[in-house]
Amino acid sequence: MPDDTSLRAVGWARSFPVSGGVRAGRTWARGHLDSLGWCTDAPDTVDSVLLTVSELITNAHVHARSTAQLVLTWDSVCLHVSVHDSGQGTPVAREAGDSEPSGRGLAIVNALADSCETRNQADGKTVIACFHPPGGPVRHHHGS
Repeated sequence: MPDDTSLRAVGWARSFPVSGGVRAGRTWARGHLDSLGWCTDAPDTVDSVLLTVSELITNAHVHARSTAQLVLTWDSVCLHVSVHDSGQGTPVAREAGDSEPSGRGLAIVNALADSCETRNQADGKTVIACFHPPGGPVRHHHGS
């Protein structure tokens, strides 16, 4: 049997401006998830991915006041949902009070994703959430 250690991946990227980017991002992501067969085979995971896309694009728009650069990458093990913005600093999941209308985004992403991390860069930061399809590897939650 030949030793095949090459990485096979497919990916898509698009920028979403502050004006109207969240809905467009969800629609765009759903189309790519459908092309992978996830909308039929893993509808609950698709819901989690789309909520993550919404939360991360919203965070880029609201907190960084930045265009959100969304990248989806499927490497046959993990669907990586990456959102880059021009904001500085590392986002922190926090406990929002019952009466607060916002502040739960990163906590939601951490709860939904199999793993989540933030990478700071010279031009901002990228939050990356990983999703395994049902029957995939065991979930390991990591804080950002």
